[in-house]
Amino acid sequence: MASFRSRIFKGESHFDSRWTVLVVCITTALSYLVPKLARLATPNPQTVWPIWPGCAILVAGLLLVRMSVWPALIAVCFVAFGLSDLQAGVSTRAIAWFIPGNTLEVLTAALGLRYCFHGVPRLSGVRALAKYSLFAVILAPLAGSFLSAHGIGPGYWASWRIAFFSEVLAFATVTPFLLSWITDGRALMRKSSAFHLEGLILITGLVLLSYVTFTSPQNQSSPALLFSLVPFLLWSALRFGWLGVSTSMIIVSCVSSWAALYGTGPFSHLMPFTNPVSLQLFLVFAAVPFMVLAALSDEREEAAHAVRESEARFRLVANTAPVMIWMSGTNRLCSYVNQPWLEFTGRPLEAELGNGWTEGVHKEDLQHCLETFSRAFDQRQSCALEYRLRRKDGEYRWILDTAVPRFNSNGSLAGYIGSCLDITDRKLAEGALASVGRRLIEAQEQERAWIARELHDDIAQRIALLSVELGRRDDQDFGSMVEVHTFLQLVRQRIFELGKDIQALSHRLHSSKLEYLGLVTAAKGFCRELSEQSKVQIEFKDSDIPAAIPKEISVCLYRVLQEALQNAVKHSTDQNFRVELRGTKEGISLSVSDSGVGFDWHQAMNGRGLGLVSMRERLRLVSGELSIQSAPGRGTTVLASVLLKDEDRSLAVAG
Repeated sequence: MASFRSRIFKGESHFDSRWTVLVVCITTALSYLVPKLARLATPNPQTVWPIWPGCAILVAGLLLVRMSVWPALIAVCFVAFGLSDLQAGVSTRAIAWFIPGNTLEVLTAALGLRYCFHGVPRLSGVRALAKYSLFAVILAPLAGSFLSAHGIGPGYWASWRIAFFSEVLAFATVTPFLLSWITDGRALMRKSSAFHLEGLILITGLVLLSYVTFTSPQNQSSPALLFSLVPFLLWSALRFGWLGVSTSMIIVSCVSSWAALYGTGPFSHLMPFTNPVSLQLFLVFAAVPFMVLAALSDEREEAAHAVRESEARFRLVANTAPVMIWMSGTNRLCSYVNQPWLEFTGRPLEAELGNGWTEGVHKEDLQHCLETFSRAFDQRQSCALEYRLRRKDGEYRWILDTAVPRFNSNGSLAGYIGSCLDITDRKLAEGALASVGRRLIEAQEQERAWIARELHDDIAQRIALLSVELGRRDDQDFGSMVEVHTFLQLVRQRIFELGKDIQALSHRLHSSKLEYLGLVTAAKGFCRELSEQSKVQIEFKDSDIPAAIPKEISVCLYRVLQEALQNAVKHSTDQNFRVELRGTKEGISLSVSDSGVGFDWHQAMNGRGLGLVSMRERLRLVSGELSIQSAPGRGTTVLASVLLKDEDRSLAVAG
């Protein structure tokens, strides 16, 4: 019971209380006026109408308001029913049977539809039609007719059939007509004027054809004439859905009933009009197939609309994605490329479809590309390959193309979809990285060879020479103490020189001054040692350098100084060099300059040497920058700058 209550109250939030009074007034007015107008058109007060719209109108009104309003609306409408019946001469005994029958019928339909539908029912599919038909077209008329039949005539079962089919017709036409206008009327009014003209032509043609069909004299009327209505009913179902079918069936019901009342047309034999079951059966069986057709048409239209929306979303995403996307069908031909693909190739869409995209593939990659895709198609597998594709500026770019198969819901292959990335920069980076790695290995081997030469050709030879000299002196006698003293002074001098050279070699590999005395002292010492060793003038200046600098920054700047200054001494042909270490609020800068021959530093960066590359990479590791100002004949300035982070600046201040 709790689940039932929650289901029927689920759609309450969809109803706007501002419209409640208007819905109640309109429903009450229709409940009184429609039956009254129907009886005014009846020449015989005892006539039984084949369609009773009162309960169908009331149920439509109940579905548009909150359930708290239902008791008041039902009571007011039943008063309108009673007044209309009394004015038409219906006995109070019949009205007494109609009220409980109508109550049971209205509540069965309204509660059942509120339970099945979230808000106002939309009959936009076969499932929705089945739910609606179960409660409104079958159960509600079935339940109400058992009581209402007592108020129609003396024959109970004949009266039951009349009551049942009259309510079936009303719920199959009037309620869907009203609900369709409520849910789809606003969208219908926004349709084009051509669509409105089409609807007007349909209604006009159906009214005229119905008049001709149902008002022909009985001796001139042919049953085959009834089939002339089928094209119009098909038209209304396929083009206008439930709204078209319900409107068309109301027109046919009204015209056929009016003609039968006046004794014309194929149902004139029903006069006096007290047992309209044959007309009711005709209208019911005419309405049912077109109701189903309208539901199928709406369902198909919604499915097609969903597919269009899905395709539109896909194209929107594909055209704004930062990758090139393509699609192909089962014929292995390209059927779609997105906007980034067209912008990359600079060609129109028509030129890329089919096999047109292969015109941009590099001729050396085309055969491998086609074979890989063909093999993937045959095996229904994903594939990825790299090939060169011509860009709109004529340059061939490396593309990484990843393709995956698409399958239909039944498992059959629908085609392939692929995404392409421009990996040219990655290819260049991989090549550069491989080149740098090779050059690093070569540099390592060169450094080892240099150390080996220094140790073997210089230090080892000098030690060996000293050893020979000492051995030779063991076999000779010194003439005096003066000779001994002179020989010892010579040996001490040579040992001192060996120690100094070994220390210089050690400093080149690792500076202990940098580690224990700081960057400024180590840099100044290196400049002095290189100046003495190379017989050149090196001017060193420093200003505002923090006392404590992170180790990785100190090592980086020291190595850059070594590389830049040694290169300048070796290649510039100048004898005067300037080195400046300067501290700023943001960080530390190092400049090494000369007035020598200069060089083309762009070419040097791309050459085989590692000096400039190693300096740039060292600085990049500490978020620094390398700047070179040089040209042939204009000297060279190497500027290295490193920014100190907040924590580094705090460390420097604390130091």
